[in-house]
Amino acid sequence: MNFALILFVMTVFTGAVWLADRLLFARNRPADAPEPWWIEYPKSFFPVLLIVFLLRSFVAEPFKIPSSSMRPTLEVGDFILVNKFTYGIRLPIVEQKLIPLSDPKRGDVVVFRYPVNPSQDFIKRVIGVAGDEVAYRDKRLTVNGKPWPQKGDGSYSYLEGLRFETTQRFTETAESRDGPKDHEIAQNLQAQPVYPQNVRPFPGRENCDYNERGFVCRVPQGHYFMMGDNRDNSDDSRYWGFVPDDHIRGRAFFIWFNWDDISSLAFKRVGSGIR
Repeated sequence: MNFALILFVMTVFTGAVWLADRLLFARNRPADAPEPWWIEYPKSFFPVLLIVFLLRSFVAEPFKIPSSSMRPTLEVGDFILVNKFTYGIRLPIVEQKLIPLSDPKRGDVVVFRYPVNPSQDFIKRVIGVAGDEVAYRDKRLTVNGKPWPQKGDGSYSYLEGLRFETTQRFTETAESRDGPKDHEIAQNLQAQPVYPQNVRPFPGRENCDYNERGFVCRVPQGHYFMMGDNRDNSDDSRYWGFVPDDHIRGRAFFIWFNWDDISSLAFKRVGSGIR
């Protein structure tokens, strides 16, 4: 279901009724006559729908985290806000950029349209930008020949379906144009860095080299390389390729609730920024 399109249609419809009443129906209606219900209701809803549509399209849009791929940064059920203007002003619905303001940076957590199925939204962390050489060998990430430092931070456990998963938690430091930026990742040290047999054909596949130790990829112009923070439980650019710039929807910046987890620990995360 394309909620943005439905909201747009409802806003246009109620706005058309409001305009028609203002220019035509109200003039032909007796002064003491009540508004018909089919005019009253759309006129009442129009301002609310218009405000929601404008805020959602140009300021901030809510998303819900559906999977474990961004643990421990984001947990299943987290409701987050995505900044819609930080990278530029885009046309609603079609997401065509009109006014560029900035580009995604390494380390940013970004919502984007899934290249395999653009009707579906994904959320991952930007690892590489255009021209970068991204290497992930033996569970260590290197960008342009420079390793992203990792510092052990104990273990991290979570429930995945009916399984209880235990991983190792690390603080990883991304190197971006704004300087070093720390974030947390989870790794299963027994898993391979990548499973080459699961890599799908994708545009720019010739820019990558895979083996059981990992991979190295050169990011094409106008594209980004994305990975999940839960490194061994994430379907990301390792397996389906690069994200075009016109698929970017915005930068995730704020956790505002989690209906799936009402524990005291979850409430401590509510209202926090996303690193």
